[in-house]
Amino acid sequence: MVSSENILVGDIGGTHARFAILERNESVSGLRHWADIPDEVPTFVQALKHYLDGLGRQPVPAAIALAAAGPVVDGKVSLTNRNWQISESELRSLGFQSAQLVNDFAALAYAADRLGPADYRCIGPDIPAAPEGATTILGAGTGFGVSCLAHFRGHAVPLATEGGHIGFAPQGPEEIAILEALARRFGRVSVERILSGPGLENLAQALDEIAGRAARPFSAAQIVAHASQGDADCRAALSRFCAIFGSVAGDMALAHGASGGVLIAGGIAGKIESYLMQGDFRARFEAKGRLSSFVRSIPTKLIVNPDAALLGAARAAEETQRN
Repeated sequence: MVSSENILVGDIGGTHARFAILERNESVSGLRHWADIPDEVPTFVQALKHYLDGLGRQPVPAAIALAAAGPVVDGKVSLTNRNWQISESELRSLGFQSAQLVNDFAALAYAADRLGPADYRCIGPDIPAAPEGATTILGAGTGFGVSCLAHFRGHAVPLATEGGHIGFAPQGPEEIAILEALARRFGRVSVERILSGPGLENLAQALDEIAGRAARPFSAAQIVAHASQGDADCRAALSRFCAIFGSVAGDMALAHGASGGVLIAGGIAGKIESYLMQGDFRARFEAKGRLSSFVRSIPTKLIVNPDAALLGAARAAEETQRN
């Protein structure tokens, strides 16, 4: 059975594929039937069919909207950090009457205007955002995503970017040494080489190399766990990660003129919230030389609503249908 009112939404990243149904009627609008599909599913279509099979007798929506971790071009996306391809035409061939693909961070930009105070946690001072100012959204997960929500004369326009692949700009001798260590491995060193799950692993190994230690093959999750248990080297890696994160966030705020605030998303931020709060994130965010006074007036907030990308994908579909 097909439902014409509801939307099947998905958040398709480099590690997770999450699905839900946005149910809409006169009295309620909310997400139902969440599922996180196992990582070992080899293709996107199999992941989607796995979800649909799990619905049982639940009506399948006629519309689907997906937030995908990669650049969406002509209704198609190849995930940047996963060997999956998705296209709107393929989704329609599976029986959906309408299909919408949107970059995952563009979906977060779509969601930004719909999230309320309970969906955020301030990092640094609780500063009021400029009501019509641009908003930057960025975050670290399997990769590093960046988007912007621009406002103009009452209209809000989400802009997807590939800002996670800009070059890493080191600050100070130790970060120059980190750049040099990573350049020997990768050649060009992008922000994502440091500010992501694999990037945290790269950073820890670079710090081991600089200190003359044997590199420990810790995963990002192990680095966070060991840091919480008092491992000084892992704590140093996380502290440096947050400092660099702050610098990049401030640079993006300058690039977007983000007087409407900077929102932090991604799977890693919630796991290292205390480091973002207590470390050098905000100080490095504000350390912008002649433009320090500008970024000092910009709020930085962590998105704590786990469904933000799903809500943004639904809004993208609604905006498309409206136009």
